[in-house]
Amino acid sequence: MKTIAEFIAEANEYCRQTGMEPAELSPTTINSADTDYSVKSSGDEEIISVTRFFSGKMIELLKDIPLLIAVSDQNGVILDMVGDETIKKQVNNLGIKCGIQFTASTMGTNVVNLSLDHHWGPVEIIGESHYHHYLQSTACYGVAFKNTTTGEVLGSFVVMTDIKHQNPMITMLLATIVDSIERELVLRKQNRQLNMLHQVMMDNSQYGVITTDLDGVVLEFNIRAEILLEQKARDMIGNHVRNLRDIGKYIQAVLNEKTRYDDVYITIGQEGEDSQRFCLFDAFPIYDDSYQTIGAFAQLRDITEVYNVQQRFNFLANHDEQTGLPNRRFLTTNLTKMIEEMNNNKTNHPLAVIHLDLDRFKIVNDTLGQKDGDFVLKRIANRLASHFGENDFIARVGGDDFILLVPMNEQEDIQQIGKRLLQIFKEPFVMKGYDFHITASIGIALFPNNGRTTEELLVNADTAMFQAKKQGKNQYVLYSDELDPKSHDKILLEASLRKAIDSDELVLYYQPKINIQTKEMIGVEALVRWRHPTLGMLPPSEFVPLAEETGLITQMDAWVLRTACKQNKKWQDMGIPPFSVAINLSSNQFASDKLPDLVQTVLCDTGLKPEYIELEITETMTMDVEHAIPTLKKLNELGVKISIDDFGTGYSSMNYLTKFPIDRLKIDRSFIWNIEKNVSDSNIVITIIRMAHNLGLKVIAEGVENEKQLQFLHDHGCDEVQGFYFSEPLPVETIESGFLRIQGAVSGDK
Repeated sequence: MKTIAEFIAEANEYCRQTGMEPAELSPTTINSADTDYSVKSSGDEEIISVTRFFSGKMIELLKDIPLLIAVSDQNGVILDMVGDETIKKQVNNLGIKCGIQFTASTMGTNVVNLSLDHHWGPVEIIGESHYHHYLQSTACYGVAFKNTTTGEVLGSFVVMTDIKHQNPMITMLLATIVDSIERELVLRKQNRQLNMLHQVMMDNSQYGVITTDLDGVVLEFNIRAEILLEQKARDMIGNHVRNLRDIGKYIQAVLNEKTRYDDVYITIGQEGEDSQRFCLFDAFPIYDDSYQTIGAFAQLRDITEVYNVQQRFNFLANHDEQTGLPNRRFLTTNLTKMIEEMNNNKTNHPLAVIHLDLDRFKIVNDTLGQKDGDFVLKRIANRLASHFGENDFIARVGGDDFILLVPMNEQEDIQQIGKRLLQIFKEPFVMKGYDFHITASIGIALFPNNGRTTEELLVNADTAMFQAKKQGKNQYVLYSDELDPKSHDKILLEASLRKAIDSDELVLYYQPKINIQTKEMIGVEALVRWRHPTLGMLPPSEFVPLAEETGLITQMDAWVLRTACKQNKKWQDMGIPPFSVAINLSSNQFASDKLPDLVQTVLCDTGLKPEYIELEITETMTMDVEHAIPTLKKLNELGVKISIDDFGTGYSSMNYLTKFPIDRLKIDRSFIWNIEKNVSDSNIVITIIRMAHNLGLKVIAEGVENEKQLQFLHDHGCDEVQGFYFSEPLPVETIESGFLRIQGAVSGDK
């Protein structure tokens, strides 16, 4: 595939062959008027509205750089120009203004045409790469934006500045901004479609819908409202809401008192009449963007056919549709009532709250389908109901979750209840010739021992159920305080973590970093692990957040720094060829003014030369520029290398990044995962590599897991990679005993 430089060269050659005079310009306008281009298309108006917003954001972000931003349509016609007035006046004097159409035959080599013709990524033309003399003192950048649904090119987004302000970060920012423009255009299109559907939905809605203005004048009155209220829309629209039968007073209260109604049960018509209807009514104020009331919305849901009487309505409001069992709402109400009665009667008899979750029920749904899966759930509900008495309460509270409330007498044994529940599932459920052996994980909490409120009992039963899952499923677990992960386990883990450093329980693993050209290991990254005496080897995700929460992270970071430097010096003393070790700094450690002194002390104590350590900071750590710049300069003066980790995910200032004394950019793994499939991710990666190389920085990509990712990065000039494709993090012993083998592995088949 040709590079953009080759396309520029072809464009300039075309200009020479056609005899185009580089000192002259012949702009072509698409209208005869001398005034600025008059937008005729609603699509163009929308593009201008969206791009002008993001143009403002870009100008604000790069406020120290004078920019002129222009937007064209898919034919190269300039729709809008905003930005630096001096630059704008200069190009206007050349005849370039809104309405001018950029073509290769009239405008020569330009970013508008190139970005539209080759819309695979950002385009830049700087200085003498332009054909026309008047542009050779400028740096121009452009990128096409598309309809991401259809792939149709909609136009180009172009940035122009003086050549002395050229900045590779503009190219990267363009890719991000155009992605935002494309997303916004899609959202607006979707909103238009929603508006078109609104009227269709109003007229075909099963609900009666009424809207009013602030004065109570009816604005909308759909067909269903006509049927339910037996009033015509032609009589009600423009009339006052007080004339609405049965519900007018409620809507008036919404407007006057800001009252809100949800699921209010309303009877419309006279009792006993055939036309009498039973409805659920909702009404609430409508607000504008300033949260000022501008009207009211009301809807009626006809429940006459479902709820022939009030009792039927209450039943469906409190019961699960598939099984007929009480639902969570009914369960909560009933459990609260039972607790109140027990407290009032001062009974000491326990109440068992049992959370039962079916194990691997997804297999049933996958085999039989959702409909038959629901039928199996009904049979399970029937089997549960047949094994418990009238005083027991069974509810379905989720997809395959049931909760039982079982009052107990003094002679009853909770262990027997647990065993009885497990016994219910011994017999398989037969459906369509299949025997489904379904099991359950059961958690039990007792009132009052394990909680005296509804919430406590339900949460504790849920905790016990998850413990049953963890222990292998198909069993019951009685709740105890030791099961609470927010108290006992966390306290113990924190106490253990405080001792871990002094007890030599923390260990470092090292993940190789690979030169993408030679496939040789040129360094490692130090990654901390915790060899817990009882829990085994813990990954950082299970203790680093706790260390940050408790303030232990600073002590841990110092240990990692010292241990990694000491280990690297030991490897060198063993005769292993020297390489650098990368060490991650936490935000707490980087924020400390004592960091440079700590690094210097560690280097002196271990005897390791500074060029053999690389400190990794995240992009977001640099947001405090007043702290970041002097800290990085002090570290740079020590001779250590600095890399920006997770690059592309943070919000570091484009203007300041060039001032940071850094050596590498590490592309975040989130961009690598879909690099072969996601055009946006691949463009961002390409842009980061180009930008870094323009700044004299090396680029390392993390999270490389397959050959295609590696080949893409190799083709686009990435310098280094790391990831499971080459090696997972390795213990010290493997590095020491297998260094030559590792070198051979990474430089052989892979």
